[in-house]
Amino acid sequence: MEKRWSLKSGVDEAVVVQLASDLGIDKVLANLLVQRGIVNFEEAKKFFRPSLNDLHDPFLMKDMDKAIDRLEKAINNGEKILVFGDYDVDGTTAVSLVYSFLKTLPIAEGLIDYYIPDRYLEGYGISFQGIDFAKQNNFSLIIALDCGIKANDKVDYANERNIDFIICDHHRPGEKLPNAIAVLDPKRNDCTYPFDELCGCGVGFKLVQAYAQKNNIPFEKLFEYLDLTAISIASDLVPIVGENRALCYFGLQQINKSPRKGIKAILDLANIKKEITINELVFTVGPRINAAGRIETGRKLQLMNWYLLLDRESMQQAELRPDAMQ
Repeated sequence: MEKRWSLKSGVDEAVVVQLASDLGIDKVLANLLVQRGIVNFEEAKKFFRPSLNDLHDPFLMKDMDKAIDRLEKAINNGEKILVFGDYDVDGTTAVSLVYSFLKTLPIAEGLIDYYIPDRYLEGYGISFQGIDFAKQNNFSLIIALDCGIKANDKVDYANERNIDFIICDHHRPGEKLPNAIAVLDPKRNDCTYPFDELCGCGVGFKLVQAYAQKNNIPFEKLFEYLDLTAISIASDLVPIVGENRALCYFGLQQINKSPRKGIKAILDLANIKKEITINELVFTVGPRINAAGRIETGRKLQLMNWYLLLDRESMQQAELRPDAMQ
């Protein structure tokens, strides 16, 4: 397949010169920044020095209030919650993030579980089999991550069985949204959220951020989940700008400072000894997580998922036993 490179034209030379002067950098670098839409000192500062203050209020996302109200209701009433995600990197990290956060809340043992579909028997996204599993095991709320935006028939099937859905997705919706309790997707036509390039795990992070914000949980408690978000952003190849840039920046710090057991195991097996960058996430960590969902059945991913789900307290006590996979 032949490819043709086209140089971007129409860059204002005066803007380039001014930006180079303001930042004290070469015109070539300033030109690259302007081509990215960075045309003044403040925008350049945000680009080079990301801050968690750059994150938007999660309640700006359409349906976030409905999602949090339903999640709180489930927690307060002792309902069983199933965290459902796909077998790729974005889905796996999203499930790991939301599941492990919910496990830190004062919820009775056995009320939170996660589900990874079988790649070959169930296919991509929400499945009828997954909903049947939820019904058979008395789950009344499913949080779908990185999937579900076009699963109208599956959500209707769940509604008929008194199972509610909160959908957290980042793919383009169809003409009609699923009849879920809440549909969180910054690409919804009626969603005015300021940043629409989040990955599925990023939308899951915003759900967790919203719950923490409403329930007075310090944002610092969410730092440990930024590593999973960074892996997802890098591996899903979403633009590393705006919120994604801030989440990646601090996620990389978390990985380099205190990698969770699953990530450390991947890096050790890959013999990565240097400081981890986006390059290692894209070409080393991401493919290895993806590979687990592409052997025999998607169920095999539960081994990897189990490692990723370990919070830092349980890392000191965890023993990998066959019954831990049940």
